[in-house]
Amino acid sequence: MGKLYVIGIGPGGLDHITVKAMRAIEESNIIVGYTKYISMIKPLIENKEVFSTGMRGEEERCREALRLSRNNIVALVSTGDSGIYGMAGLILEMKSDENVEIIPGITASSAAGSVVGAPLMHDNCNISLSDLMTPYEDIKKRIKLAAEGDFVISLYNPRSKGRPHYLREAIDIIKKYRSDNVPVAIVRHALRDGEESILCTLGTIDCEVVDMFSIVIIGNSKSYIKEDKFITPRGYKI
Repeated sequence: MGKLYVIGIGPGGLDHITVKAMRAIEESNIIVGYTKYISMIKPLIENKEVFSTGMRGEEERCREALRLSRNNIVALVSTGDSGIYGMAGLILEMKSDENVEIIPGITASSAAGSVVGAPLMHDNCNISLSDLMTPYEDIKKRIKLAAEGDFVISLYNPRSKGRPHYLREAIDIIKKYRSDNVPVAIVRHALRDGEESILCTLGTIDCEVVDMFSIVIIGNSKSYIKEDKFITPRGYKI
């Protein structure tokens, strides 16, 4: 019987992939993934069979990975964590009797947080602004409730050409519950080539500099900047 590893490879650089993920990729004789993700692990998959698809080919990739895993050791890879906007959920929904193991990786908010300091030290949540899978009204409701609950908020898929105004609308919702001086981090290509970061505030954020390669982290009411580091205190008495 074969096996399917559903692997989060982290931000995309080999320095930030887990040892277990590397071992699973080495063990696998077939690698499945989005074309761009496959290129990120090219040094690990020489002489292996590869099945790749372009954007929005998730269902096809999962279906093929499950089929191949009946008689092979297969690695289905995606960036970040396989269970956070990755392929783990879809695989588990589609599987029947296939042998599946989920292997986590560093998700984008954790990667971005490490670049700018420690913004995620207290209760926090991830919200995707992509409405391909979620109605926009649901997204706005989640932003409102997270802001009202004073969660640190990490915005995934924050801005694209097809929905350039969603980020500004999200910021406007959050500003109803937080002051303009709450810190905000914009991190592009976190922990990989081309990394860039900007620290600003809710009142000064420039949404035009944000794209789909960015993560936007919005602090809670107690977050602050110290020596160019974004900190959300946990509550220790110091």
